[in-house]
Amino acid sequence: MKKWMMAIGLGAMLTLGACGGGEEEDTSSNGDSGSNTASVDAEAVYAQNCAACHGANLEGMSGPSLEQVGARLSAEEIEDVIRNGQGAMPANVIEKDEEITAVAAWLAEKK
Repeated sequence: MKKWMMAIGLGAMLTLGACGGGEEEDTSSNGDSGSNTASVDAEAVYAQNCAACHGANLEGMSGPSLEQVGARLSAEEIEDVIRNGQGAMPANVIEKDEEITAVAAWLAEKK
């Protein structure tokens, strides 16, 4: 019985961890409505939203390895997967457009 409860708890923790964090939205405005990916820490966004399934070192866990994803997919294709999901991966795991673009560009460098 204890093992069963621990398995449920671990499964719930992994599932909730994959949903991403509830970061507060930056309400400061500099008048620029364009994307500003230069100020986005893609590795931190990945760690918070993707590492639970793809591994802290991109090695893959319940999700596939992303160690050489840039050799298979372009930044635009990676961005499409993040936005629309693929296979067991849900859509919009990362919510902010500039974070999606930054993570996709960072992952596209992994070749």
